[in-house]
Amino acid sequence: MPTVPEISAVIFDLDGTLIDTLDDIADSMNRVLENMGYPTHPRNDYRYFVGEGMSRLVKRVLPADTDHETTKTCREKMLREYGRSWACKSRPYDGIMEMLFFLRDKGLPLAVLSNKPDRFTVRMCRHFFPQIKFAAVQGFIDVIARKPAPDGALDIATKIAVPPERILYLGDTATDMKCARSAGMTATGVLWGFRGQKELQDNGAEHIISHPMKITDLLAKQCLKTA
Repeated sequence: MPTVPEISAVIFDLDGTLIDTLDDIADSMNRVLENMGYPTHPRNDYRYFVGEGMSRLVKRVLPADTDHETTKTCREKMLREYGRSWACKSRPYDGIMEMLFFLRDKGLPLAVLSNKPDRFTVRMCRHFFPQIKFAAVQGFIDVIARKPAPDGALDIATKIAVPPERILYLGDTATDMKCARSAGMTATGVLWGFRGQKELQDNGAEHIISHPMKITDLLAKQCLKTA
């Protein structure tokens, strides 16, 4: 395993990293598609539809020749539908709570950065992790470029006053690895999420972990320390 620089904070992706949201996203989107008269998609296909925000999700599930107004309507319907259904089946992955408690008890600031709309990101973190006081929680907002652009990650680094090179970034997709590398953070891919090891490695993952508590292997190497 490559050496990790001294780490003083951790940023997490949300969907596919902290929470398994795939069923609620797929169910909500398929209900919208069915209501609008479009074909639905198998749950597993949504592993590759998600990751770059709600607008990209909607474009990917609709036929390629769908006009702008219909796409916009579909997105609005999805926002409403998902607003009713985001907590039906979604749950933190096994081991996530233990990992968060472990890192919290080490005194490391913890943050969340997602391409999911900000209002959902904030609500979900409050709902699923009421015992964790995140130093920052940030979903997609119009004034900050979405991942893989590094803007959101760098904004969080500024907010928590930790240099990017001392931040460990955990995510499950190419989008996350590109974001972390562009921001100068330590890109760590997780294998319990929506994508596979090859995608993570091909897009710059410096570390790969197969279970949330495997993060302790990095700690055991005395690579992480509080600021």
